[in-house]
Amino acid sequence: MKIARVIPIFKKGDICLVGNYRPISLLSIFDKILEKIMCTSLYSYLIDYQFGFRKCYSTTLALIDVLDQIYYQLDNNNKVLKIFLDLQKAFETVDHQNLLAKLHNYGIRGIIYSWFKNYLTNRKQFVGVSGVSSQLRYITCGVPQSSVLGPLLFLIYINDIGNSISGIPIKLIADDTNLFIFSESIDVLKINSEDKINLLNSWFVANKLSLRLDKTCCSIYGFSRSIVLNI
Repeated sequence: MKIARVIPIFKKGDICLVGNYRPISLLSIFDKILEKIMCTSLYSYLIDYQFGFRKCYSTTLALIDVLDQIYYQLDNNNKVLKIFLDLQKAFETVDHQNLLAKLHNYGIRGIIYSWFKNYLTNRKQFVGVSGVSSQLRYITCGVPQSSVLGPLLFLIYINDIGNSISGIPIKLIADDTNLFIFSESIDVLKINSEDKINLLNSWFVANKLSLRLDKTCCSIYGFSRSIVLNI
């Protein structure tokens, strides 16, 4: 039940680069049934600013919420700085000990906690390509992609990201983080953005996550037209 066959799915870019493939884990049917039972009980631990992998939530709803916030601030004569942060290999770099600590802090204790600890411990995987399989290797970090629990465990792992900053709206779509900073002054926006990004970076380092810089950028609203800047 804890052995996964990994199928590399090509995304884009250079076909010869391993980093351009998404590892999809094929698990047993019985394992997925158990995961579904546990998954149903965990949804209540998610915070409202997460729009990814949740029933009745979508990118459309996230867009509506974002536009509502931008228009509200513009109506109050504020300029809005929206920062787009994208995590690199987010699912594959989830630290198991940090995840278990977060589950414990959310109130998952006793037998259920032991179940999740067992679920994450001594997992193995092998890669299968064109009928050829690699050797089995232990999984020391990350959550299985294409599993039932994998996406939800990742959402719980980043659920407390909003605690790293205060007074600033933050929206999550799976591993995509959107940060909103508003003020009447461009100079204040710049200072606040640098401060909040430093705080978020400290959170990323503590949780062993890293940003994908080529997909990290920002947009400023409140002028005659939007200004898009790379950071």
